[in-house]
Amino acid sequence: MMKTLFIALFGTFLACSDSGSSTMGIADSNEWAVADVDGNTYLNTEPTAEYDDTDNKDAKIIKTAEIEFQTRDMEATYSRIRKAIAAHGGNLQDDNTGKSYNQVYRNLIIRVPSANFEPLVDSIGQGVDYFDTKRISRRDVGEEFVDLEARLKAKRKLEERYLELLKKAKNVKEMLEIERELASIREEIEAKQGRLNYLKSQVSMSTISLRFYKETVETQVQASFGSKIVNAFKGGWSGLLTFFIGVLYLWPFVLVLGAVFFFVRRYLKRSARSTNS
Repeated sequence: MMKTLFIALFGTFLACSDSGSSTMGIADSNEWAVADVDGNTYLNTEPTAEYDDTDNKDAKIIKTAEIEFQTRDMEATYSRIRKAIAAHGGNLQDDNTGKSYNQVYRNLIIRVPSANFEPLVDSIGQGVDYFDTKRISRRDVGEEFVDLEARLKAKRKLEERYLELLKKAKNVKEMLEIERELASIREEIEAKQGRLNYLKSQVSMSTISLRFYKETVETQVQASFGSKIVNAFKGGWSGLLTFFIGVLYLWPFVLVLGAVFFFVRRYLKRSARSTNS
């Protein structure tokens, strides 16, 4: 019973130490308090949260751009941009066109290797006199990279130690408790690995949101005086027909009112004769 309680408390301690900002026992002190199934503890001074910066010589920068401009020739501009994207090793992630009241437009989402980000932005801007929008941003995620990789390394070390404890488990209850802790650790590893993969994708491939458009002139044909007169007669006739159709819908009310008027008038005549006689 004491052994089981010790393992559970140890797992809780490690989970709490990872969630804190100091990560004491994982990333800062480089010392691990490890318990075996027999209840013995020992300190492992082997570094577990080192980060090898030989793979981090280049800054981890996420580059994005938002560009919008007007063009005189939609097809020529689109063809030029497609050629520029291909020349710089990029690809179109999204391509859609549309039309509003007074313009036609095209929206593109472009993904390009980060090394070719600035050259492609310059190529897109060639021949553009004025940008409605040109916003370029660079976000440094190097610190998050270091933190994620360090935590991943520490979590994998912890996973290995729990696997060693699992081999030494003496009964089913201990095995279940260790496996529960392992499942939690592996879930954290998958989440951190997913975030790291996303950052790597964003760093290696930059994103450009591009919109270009062309103004259109909506012309309306002015009607002649004669056609206006004809339209007026047509409108009047249509209105008259609508009125008669509306009256037809009211025929039950007309019938009822007529009957009421007839009986009231008859009653009044009889009353007048009775008075005269």
